[in-house]
Amino acid sequence: MISKEEVQHIAKLARLGLNDEEIERTQKELSAILDYIEQLKEINTEGVEPTSHSVVIENVLREDIGKPERQEKKLLEMSPQKKDNYFKVKPIF
Repeated sequence: MISKEEVQHIAKLARLGLNDEEIERTQKELSAILDYIEQLKEINTEGVEPTSHSVVIENVLREDIGKPERQEKKLLEMSPQKKDNYFKVKPIF
């Protein structure tokens, strides 16, 4: 079982102000959680593939495919200043 001092230390780290009643309740709850984790450690998971989600999810978005048509000529024609095939802009530095 987790000690009261450990609960107080955790509460201090989390910046929680717990009274004596809350410390006792938290002590029991944290101990139950840690006991459950110990039970989970006993489960044989050999051969079980790790997953990041319990439900199979597929990407429902479309593929990111570039459009073959190019619009550079139109944009360069509309540009107020250009040099060769580039936009001419004021220097930044």
